[in-house]
Amino acid sequence: MAKKGKWITELILVVMVVLLIRAFIAQAYNIPSGSMKPTLLVGDFILVNKLVYRFSEPQRGDIVVFKYPIDPSIDFIKRIIGMPGDVIEIRDNQVFINGQPVKITRIEKAKEDGFTKIVDEETLPEGVKYKVQFYEEAFFSRRDFGPVVVPPGHYFVMGDNRDNSEDSRYWGFLPRENIVGKAFVIYFSGEVPPLQSTEVSFITGIKQLLIALMNPRFERVGKPLIW
Repeated sequence: MAKKGKWITELILVVMVVLLIRAFIAQAYNIPSGSMKPTLLVGDFILVNKLVYRFSEPQRGDIVVFKYPIDPSIDFIKRIIGMPGDVIEIRDNQVFINGQPVKITRIEKAKEDGFTKIVDEETLPEGVKYKVQFYEEAFFSRRDFGPVVVPPGHYFVMGDNRDNSEDSRYWGFLPRENIVGKAFVIYFSGEVPPLQSTEVSFITGIKQLLIALMNPRFERVGKPLIW
């Protein structure tokens, strides 16, 4: 009887520790859509640092998980491009920050699903480098936007998949208080079917993880998302 009581006590302590970690330190998320390609793929499972922004402010280039301003019950993930006070403009997919173009380097041009995919490397003023992609064919996306001034306490965020991302070009600026944390590593990855944002739930997350375990992409495991 004493052993059973000890086991129950240990289980309760483990659950409490896990809940505390999830609430205040780190939380796991899975990527349901391709809005952050090529940096994040559908089926990437990431860890998000929920503690970092309690002691520091978000920085340009950070990949952040946040409560979608239009519907806070949904979590989004995007990259911070504009800081408070910045003037942001986009001309034919070229990002301008405070009147200066963000440096771009062509990486590749290839066919993907019948379309011509273009992958560029962007370098932010702070030296942060990352890849973005878009398609040569005309899509109904906002390749021209602004200029707009980012208000105090807000950020301008974009997905790395510029022709397939519902971001600040569509719904506006991201309030500081909506930010959950900073993505910092891919802890597992596998081939899974994409989901709509409204389909994401605890149950679908478990289902996606099981599918990923059966179709792993080990080469992506451990890939850092910070610099």
